[in-house]
Parts: sequence; C-alpha cells; structure tokens
Amino acid sequence: MADNPYSSLPDHRFWRKAVTGLPPFAIDPLIETPFKIAREDRVATAGSCFAQEIAHRLQTSGYTYYLAEKPPEGMSPEEALRRNYSMYSCRYGNMYTTAQFRQLVERAYGAYTPSLDYWNRPEDGRFVDPFRPRIEPDGYETVEEMRADREQHLAAVRHMIETMDVFVFTFGHTETWRHKPDGAILQLAPGVAGGAWDPDVYEFYNMTVSEVVRDFLAAIDRIREINPKVRIVLSVSPVGIIATYEDRHVVVSNTAIKSILRAAADEVTRARPNIAYFPSYDLVTVSPNAGRFYRDDTRRINPHGIDRTMKMFFDHFTDKAREEAIKSLKVDVVAEAEANARIVCDEEAIESA
Repeated sequence: MADNPYSSLPDHRFWRKAVTGLPPFAIDPLIETPFKIAREDRVATAGSCFAQEIAHRLQTSGYTYYLAEKPPEGMSPEEALRRNYSMYSCRYGNMYTTAQFRQLVERAYGAYTPSLDYWNRPEDGRFVDPFRPRIEPDGYETVEEMRADREQHLAAVRHMIETMDVFVFTFGHTETWRHKPDGAILQLAPGVAGGAWDPDVYEFYNMTVSEVVRDFLAAIDRIREINPKVRIVLSVSPVGIIATYEDRHVVVSNTAIKSILRAAADEVTRARPNIAYFPSYDLVTVSPNAGRFYRDDTRRINPHGIDRTMKMFFDHFTDKAREEAIKSLKVDVVAEAEANARIVCDEEAIESA
C-alpha cells in the first residue's frame, strides 16, 4: 500500500481502533497533559454545576480542594453546607457563562462596578445579590448586610486568584440575561430567584463562539497577570440544559450550546497551549457511553459516568499510580448518592419559579 499522510499515525487517531475496537470502559480521549497536579496543590474550581463533581472527587481522593471563602468560625458544617460555603472555592454559585466569569474578575479588582445593586425577593421582600441570588438561602434583611457580604466575597475571590495553584473551569452555557444599562451579566433571569422581569431593563443574550473565547481569555489573561504560576484546566459540561429561551426545541438549543462551547474550548487551547483541556464532555457523550453515563432524566450524569470521568482525570493529571487512582474512586454507593444529591444547579430554579 502506498504511503499517505495517515499511514504512520498512532491508533488513537482512528475511530475504529480507538472507539469501535475497544470496550466502552477502555475509551480514553485524553492523550497528554501539559502539567501534573500534586496533592498539596491548591485546586480551585468554578463554572457550571458539573465543576462541583470535580470538587467533590478532589476532596474525597485526598487532594487539596481550595476553599478560599470559608464559613464564619463556629458555624456548623450542616449550616455551612446549607449556605453554600463549599459549593465552589468561593461563594459565587454557578458561573454558567464566560461573560459572567470575566465580569467577576473585573468586579473583584475594581475594573467594573455594575449599576445594578440589589434585588428584592417577591415572596418576602428580603434582599438578594442579583449576581448570585440563591447563594444566601434566607436572603438578607438589609441592603447594607448584602453589600457587606458581597465585599467579603469579592475579597475572597481576590485571595483565591492570588494564591491558587490550579484553576479548573467548566463551560456550561451560552444563554444568559443581562442588565441593559451597562451590560451586567446575571446568573439567573430576573424574576426566577429575585427581582422582577422588565423587558425595558433586562434582555436575553446568547453568546457566540468568538464571544465565549474572548471573555474567557480576557479573564484568564488577567488572572495570569496577577498569578503567573497558576495552571488552568478547562472542560465542557456534559450536563444538558434545563430550558432554552430561544424559539426552538430544547434539544436543538442544547446541541447548539454544547457545540459552541466545545468549539470555543478548542479555540482557547489553540490560542493558549498551556491551558489543559479535560475531555469530560467528549468521554460522556461519545456514542458507546452516552446511553450508560446519564441518569434517568437523560440530562444529568450518573455516578458511573462521574467515576469514569474522574478516573480519567486522576490517571492523567496526577502523579498517582494507576492503581491508586482506581482505589481512590471506590466510594461508598450510599455516600456517593447523597453527595450527588447535594450538587447545586442554580439553573434548576427556572423550573420551580
């Protein structure tokens, strides 16, 4: 057979050899990583609710999950959990879009101050932060209390940025809502968890590939100016969207959103080769696995899918031997089910609003 450009390529470049010819548990789309993560490295997380799964497994596997915003001294673990102190490294809640992420970094360092200050909850009139309206489940009694908590939160974000060793961010969504006067990006649509829907004040915004890339790189480049040693891991959430505001079927929007985010992740890693792409989305959604890794709701990932995804993470990103990585993921089924039940997706409030 005559030589051609594909003649000498390794097996992982061919679908027949890397997918069809392997049992599903052996499919591993991660070939190499630009760095390793040690147990003592402070690993911070942010992004969509799938990032919480990574955080949970880091904690249960003996790695240093970095909590930069800690509960007040004397608060019980149960109360801290209820008030979302361990959801992410700081109490920002889910960051579904890169626009939201970029503005958080800008707000933390005083480069941007939104004109939108607070919302009131319609059910009781209590104050909430429009940029994380569900973070304090009881709301705030006064606007001053809310502002003080916000300042403490932004200080914690600065501390996290300046001291973290590894930052894991998960792309989750392109659809979002923004405040018309100055373009402030909201975590949830007005009226879902506070505030009131007014089309003269707020507008729907659906990000393009170039916008996702632009905002993520702007945020990461600013972070690296402050903390040049930080290592970045980027992934795309395989969790399906709750709802779409676009005038089309939710399946069509889900495909569009995940395609945009996956294309954006590819552009990001081409532009910044030292950003590591973790192919959680690719592993979960590849045809041999898609029917095995989703829960009955066909949207969220089941414990088996999380196990396999995180095994890939530990196999490639850590210095542990393969056997140690496997051992660390042999978790108690009941405990794992309880942990999965605690995963907080702010977007789910849409269905109950």
